[in-house]
Amino acid sequence: MRSLLIFFILVPLLEMFLLIQVGSLIGALPTIGLVILTATVGIHLIRQQGFSILSRYQQKLAGGQMPGNELIEGLMLAFGGALLLTPGFFTDAIGFAMVIPVTRQKIASYMKSRIKIATPVFTNPSANQTDSPHRSDQGNIIDGEFKELDR
Repeated sequence: MRSLLIFFILVPLLEMFLLIQVGSLIGALPTIGLVILTATVGIHLIRQQGFSILSRYQQKLAGGQMPGNELIEGLMLAFGGALLLTPGFFTDAIGFAMVIPVTRQKIASYMKSRIKIATPVFTNPSANQTDSPHRSDQGNIIDGEFKELDR
């Protein structure tokens, strides 16, 4: 929680510093124009990539596959879009990294390697308790529960 507070203090300070530095180099109006341009380009990219991710998501669902990458990339696209609409160059750089497909996919694969997913373990309470608690000889699942592994 403390690091989040520091983040919300440091990022706006960094943004103000960068805006002042760029403004002193190219002027106030070109700096404002650059901020508006990055937001406009970002909106176009978000729309284009959003439709692409939605199409892949629907194709995987129709094929009976879990669209895990598409879910992660969709969340990243939404977060990147919010960053691109925030005025500033630092947030724009992070936002573009999450919107451009090549960098977004690299970040998503890194995130997937760091995330631990709990797998469900199904049990059958009516099965003989001397057998494996996770398997039923009848093949019917009556009850289900999960437990986290490798935590």
